[in-house]
Amino acid sequence: MATSKPSAQRRRSNSNSRQARKTGGARLNPALWELRLYVAGMTQTSVRAFENLKLLCEEHLQGAYKIHVIDLLERPTLASGDQIIAVPTLVRRLPTPVKKIIGDLSNTERVLVGLDLRPAGTVR
Repeated sequence: MATSKPSAQRRRSNSNSRQARKTGGARLNPALWELRLYVAGMTQTSVRAFENLKLLCEEHLQGAYKIHVIDLLERPTLASGDQIIAVPTLVRRLPTPVKKIIGDLSNTERVLVGLDLRPAGTVR
């Protein structure tokens, strides 16, 4: 009986699932993450949200990200595009699907789970 080798696509798929198991189920980081942080002025909460986001990105995305800070006091019409109802709000535009997290991003575990960088229930 002849055996066939798995196709290149199947080998890549198996490799990706092995990698996902190694990383605790989290999917692989895409080439570039596009993040928008909506704020209303340079309040303490807005500054803290940006600092928390920057630290998290440096640790978990190793430079493969862009952060766009959008001050709604200066450009209020931009709130409707991402349906912003509270600030600060972080919007992950890429990778899809779009994800939103409201607050100062101080709960690192919640942010990691919300961005799909860590599966829910995983503790480091």
